[in-house]
Amino acid sequence: MPRYRPEVLDELARHGLAPRPDTPPGRLREQINDLYRIEIRALRDRCRAGEFSTQELPAHVVQLRKRYVLLSIPMDRWTEPEP
Repeated sequence: MPRYRPEVLDELARHGLAPRPDTPPGRLREQINDLYRIEIRALRDRCRAGEFSTQELPAHVVQLRKRYVLLSIPMDRWTEPEP
């Protein structure tokens, strides 16, 4: 069973996820990716609605990406090495 690193558990909690010890990292990554996709689409829709310009969109995407840092970390680093 994977033992998640504390910093990974903190990031997961920020997204409302609390894995059990038997929850595979791949499943959690899929859930985080789904949340990210929902938010990126909302950003696109806000831009299209004129809330901000297309020139401002990349800065919004960078800020969103920072909130989803786990997507840039390989899943094998989400857990502690097995003894």
